[in-house]
Amino acid sequence: MNGKDRKVNFANMDFTSPFQFGFIQTTPIELVAVFFGLLSVWFMKKESTLAFPFGIINVLIYIYIFFQTHLYANAGINAFFFLMSVYGWYNWTRKGKDEKNIRITECSGGVYLLYVMAILGFFIVLWFLLKRVTDSQVPQWDALTTAIYIIGMWLLARKKIENWLLWIIADSMMIVLCAYEHLYFTSLQYLIFTIIAVLGFLEWRIKLMK
Repeated sequence: MNGKDRKVNFANMDFTSPFQFGFIQTTPIELVAVFFGLLSVWFMKKESTLAFPFGIINVLIYIYIFFQTHLYANAGINAFFFLMSVYGWYNWTRKGKDEKNIRITECSGGVYLLYVMAILGFFIVLWFLLKRVTDSQVPQWDALTTAIYIIGMWLLARKKIENWLLWIIADSMMIVLCAYEHLYFTSLQYLIFTIIAVLGFLEWRIKLMK
């Protein structure tokens, strides 16, 4: 066999074909998405801007995956994540008037109700759209997690510590939702996300109190 015959033809490889990994069925593309997702959340926990480029790769892959599994709102939220990741990357690296980067802060008391109302509003609109124009099997859960993630991503881009609380809630729900859609490695990813989110909240809390 010559060198030409030994070359891997990536153009003909099917990265969406399921295969068995232990007791769990997954696909190569799902494994890649999970890998970059874990890297992103870990660097987010460490307050590193590396979270954003890894996160961008993760969300672009999941736009495709969630469309394939009819989780349309979660596909849409990943498109939103892409835009907010670009904004967050810029916001975390820009210098303020004091020539310092944006710092971790917390929301003022009066803003909490506004964010709760925003989540409720997004939920109602998304649920209505999913029921009317898609074949989603779980429109209520798809809409609710998406609504929480919209606000969570906004708070993350603004470096508000409360973003972690919303990630914990939504990630916990996504564990069950992805398992229901047979995305078992993605479900495992969200379990790890939940754990990292708890650790991230605690770590950011320490930095905030300094």
